[in-house]
Amino acid sequence: MKALARDILSTSLTLLVFAVVAAGLLAGTHGLTRETIEATERAARQAFISQTLPAGGFDNDLIADARPLPADTLLGLKRPGQAYLAKKAGAPVAVVLEVIAPDGYSGEIRLLVGILADGSVSGVRVTEHRETPGLGDYIDKARGDWIDQFAGKSLANPPAAAWRVRKDGGRFDYLAGATITPRAVVKAVRKALEYFAAHRDTLFATSPKETP
Repeated sequence: MKALARDILSTSLTLLVFAVVAAGLLAGTHGLTRETIEATERAARQAFISQTLPAGGFDNDLIADARPLPADTLLGLKRPGQAYLAKKAGAPVAVVLEVIAPDGYSGEIRLLVGILADGSVSGVRVTEHRETPGLGDYIDKARGDWIDQFAGKSLANPPAAAWRVRKDGGRFDYLAGATITPRAVVKAVRKALEYFAAHRDTLFATSPKETP
């Protein structure tokens, strides 16, 4: 019995040592790779946000110059979001707003809406959606160029009544059989422009201020 007990104790201690060593190796590996992973994720995020802005149109770190956005019905935000200020030679030239279209066919559609200093859209990208694959997912840039038609649009161009899909008498294209999704996006982009018009000075402030 004593020999058996010693064997069990020896085996248990061996397993414990292996577990401690393995845990140490995993922790060390995580520590060595964490900064690399974070830097890679940050670069990917910046690159994606940049897609809503003119190429070469800014020279700052968009992530570093991000500022909080309050929950606001115009942006569709139920919780605070982010605004990414784009600068050129230190001067604000555009801002990218996190926006949610709450009324997509399958739920919320999350967007990034880039807006230039003159109030025109520089670009829009979908960051998250649950629209039907092969039907409503054409709003995603990876699926086609539909989202590009917002570039250059503003509150006055087209007129308010034309900020609709063509089926409803507006100026924006859509895919037959899938109008709920584009309707939601068109409305969300228009509301983002309204928000920008109301808060332009705060959004373009060189020092972050609390957005009302």
